[in-house]
Amino acid sequence: MIFVTVGTQKFQFNRLLKEIDILIANNQIIDKVICQSGYSTYIPKNYSIQRFMNGNEYEENIKKCNLLITHAGVGTILTGKKYNKQIIVVPRLSKYNEHIDDHQLQIAEGFADKQLVFECKDISKLKNIIQGSHKELVQYDFNNRKFLNAFKKILY
Repeated sequence: MIFVTVGTQKFQFNRLLKEIDILIANNQIIDKVICQSGYSTYIPKNYSIQRFMNGNEYEENIKKCNLLITHAGVGTILTGKKYNKQIIVVPRLSKYNEHIDDHQLQIAEGFADKQLVFECKDISKLKNIIQGSHKELVQYDFNNRKFLNAFKKILY
């Protein structure tokens, strides 16, 4: 199962939801897709969405999925790492009105540079990244001091 999540901030992420729909329609995604769509307005034809989930349901979907496709939300990325999931991060971009700035690019790049996630800056490359997502990612050591230092390096 693939879990797609776009977070809960009041911005749409229609670009990601549309691409997932296209990939399913073209049989390039054959796994079941569960999607938390937040404030996105796009209604998929080939999979169902749930706008919001409670914390337990959200975490259960991360636990159960084989692949996590997410915006560059640090909490979601770290939860995925906690459960040793293959993670594709698609950063929200301001030019598509998905966020107020492009800070998610920095977050995605920081995690990808450390081989903790697969980064998808160009949505047209998502299919290829999904196909390559079987490659092993580096596991993250959940040491709070180490995390804070690593997170500071990502941001600064």
